[in-house]
Amino acid sequence: MPLSSKQLEYFGKRLREERTRTVQLINGLSDPSGETQQDEAGDLSLMPSHPADLGTDTIDAEVDASNATRASNELQEIDAALERLYKTPEQFGRCEETGREIPYERLDIIPWARTCGDGLSS
Repeated sequence: MPLSSKQLEYFGKRLREERTRTVQLINGLSDPSGETQQDEAGDLSLMPSHPADLGTDTIDAEVDASNATRASNELQEIDAALERLYKTPEQFGRCEETGREIPYERLDIIPWARTCGDGLSS
């Protein structure tokens, strides 16, 4: 059974909320406080007081970059889902692989889902 107009409205709201959350996450990762790591740590020198501190700073930067990439990809998926929802609402919630309906529970958790998530393909 296709999604009702009330359900489509619900998913539109969910997608817009997820979009706002993801944009805030990306903005926070790119400039968490406007302070440098040196300022945050209270260091007076650019050189860490211990070599391990430099390694920790490098790992933190790599994790932030990875999270920003993931969030950016998620934002693209959310935007694509919003486009599907508004341009072809009758197709929203249908698996791109099988053409079957995506379970409501899956859409509720991942409203930008494109597939049924069962690993089957047509």
